[in-house]
Amino acid sequence: MAYRYSTWALVALLGTSAAAQQAAPAATGYTIFLRGSPVGHEDVVVRTDATGTTITSVGRASVPENTTIGKAEVRYARDWTPESFVLEGTVSGGPVTAKSTFANGVVRTEGTQAGTTFTREHPLAPQSMVLLPSSFFGAWEALTRRVTTVTEPLELRAYVVPQVELGVRVNTVSNERMQIGGTFHDVRRYDVVLRGPIGDIPASITSTAQGALVRLSIPAQALDVVRDDVASSTSRTQIYTNPGDEAATIPALGFNIGATLTRPKTGPARLPVAILLAGSGIGDRDGTAFGVPTLAQLAGRLADAGILAVRYDKRGYGQSGGRAESATLNDYAEDTRAVVRWLAARKDVDPKRIAVVGHSEGAWVGMLAASREGKIAAFVTLAGAGSTGAELILEQQQTALEQSAMPPADREARVALQKQIQTAVVTGKGWEGIPPALRKQADTPWFQSVLAFDPARTIKRVRQPMLLVHGALDKQVPVAHAERLAGLARKESRSKAVELVVVRGVNHLLAPATTGDVSEYATLTDKNVSADVSKAVTDWLARTFAAIK
Repeated sequence: MAYRYSTWALVALLGTSAAAQQAAPAATGYTIFLRGSPVGHEDVVVRTDATGTTITSVGRASVPENTTIGKAEVRYARDWTPESFVLEGTVSGGPVTAKSTFANGVVRTEGTQAGTTFTREHPLAPQSMVLLPSSFFGAWEALTRRVTTVTEPLELRAYVVPQVELGVRVNTVSNERMQIGGTFHDVRRYDVVLRGPIGDIPASITSTAQGALVRLSIPAQALDVVRDDVASSTSRTQIYTNPGDEAATIPALGFNIGATLTRPKTGPARLPVAILLAGSGIGDRDGTAFGVPTLAQLAGRLADAGILAVRYDKRGYGQSGGRAESATLNDYAEDTRAVVRWLAARKDVDPKRIAVVGHSEGAWVGMLAASREGKIAAFVTLAGAGSTGAELILEQQQTALEQSAMPPADREARVALQKQIQTAVVTGKGWEGIPPALRKQADTPWFQSVLAFDPARTIKRVRQPMLLVHGALDKQVPVAHAERLAGLARKESRSKAVELVVVRGVNHLLAPATTGDVSEYATLTDKNVSADVSKAVTDWLARTFAAIK
């Protein structure tokens, strides 16, 4: 859920944020997405001259509150020292203004909110400071331009107007290619950590080589701010490629799915297939989270083992059509079935040897698909959960609260609020007292389907051979979930072959780790899927496919 530092601010730290693109008078548009659904837009202009850089913006966002920016402007000197900031707009229909000045190591902000004036002063870190005013998404443009020449870890300081300072650590920099229609563009990706009073928040920033922002992603909040041309259904970021990759378009129910097939170098005329499914909040076909392209790497290793691998953009994301905001786990499962049927009809595919491999939430989607689709011959879960969705989310919240410095009373209040929200989402009752902004984020078809999902019910209808692979260091979905899921599969399912593999030293991203904590994701030195994980999957699939007559 979004966190606010003040009653008028949308938090750049945990909420929606964006940036401008080019050092030119023309405005660049950005679309703001929450869980793949557009919730706002901003037009940003960047002007650079001999005296410095000015970033101005106008825009609107509907979450967490209805916010309109009539005018926002931040001015930097040539060395990126902040000189001034001005905001004029509305929040929930009420006028908001803010004006910040900088002098003698102090930032002074004066403004109005809901008819009340306020004044705040805070020490300002020297020269390394960048501004991230809440509700002013274009301000992130300054950060992207500051880090353009970064080739190694770098720590900056940022000030979230009007009242909090945080660290911005750039951990890794990588070159990528972005496909828009049939054209490829070279971009740079920066994996950063925002270090604030409520903990570290990993994020990623994609920019042009000149430092103009293309995309901002905060995975933990399922938030993306994307340049308009990149937000179109014809664009995708080519984060990771395999030698046998080829593009494909797959017909689904009323729209097309953009996919990549990774083909083995050699093999029979009709190949066995593995369909790869990503976890929650990850829409791209490569399954990238915190710099680890999980599905893309697995696809390459499956192809090396002689198995055709298929991965695809989720509906409403990248090059896939459909509407993400109305999608549920059941809808995602039907998309998987559409891919299965398309593959089964191909002359280069063995229709008797089609497997589904789901990571995290993708394990639930794969389970639903396997329980309904007779053409699926094998099912693999990677870091899949064994409890209900409602139980899992409360468990994950409890883990996060235990790692925070929040007082016990505040923790109890957070848990009580989360329980109230979950009950209201499932039953449609009990929204009284819940802030409208939180209801707008939580009251979605997807979240309702996650809360209501119970693997114990679905697994009863699964008849395929099953492999469950889990990292021993997984703190996001602890290994006890795999053990419970395996027990359910052996006792309740119709499957006659269930195997559990726990891989030592591996976290929820299936990558080698030291602690497995979520806070460690952004600083992982090895951003590759563990060879032990991929070997467990490829060896099991080879044996399972060989036994199919």
